[in-house]
Amino acid sequence: MHAHAPFNCYKPFIGPFDPCPPIKVKCYSTPPNLFMGFQPPNLPQFSPYEALKYGTLWPALFSPYGPSKEGGN
Repeated sequence: MHAHAPFNCYKPFIGPFDPCPPIKVKCYSTPPNLFMGFQPPNLPQFSPYEALKYGTLWPALFSPYGPSKEGGN
């Protein structure tokens, strides 16, 4: 299993004649299941309470919410 960043960001091109205020940084989610081709055996598991809290039984598949508005999203 590979470590990954839950969010990737980039700086889009800002044209000189764009009619709207520019968004200087755009971010998108990269969920962990994209990097896991199959479920490996013996993955660690959350407790039942934590699984309900995080929405998944496996910590390897947990992905937090996106970056805040201040972060450029």
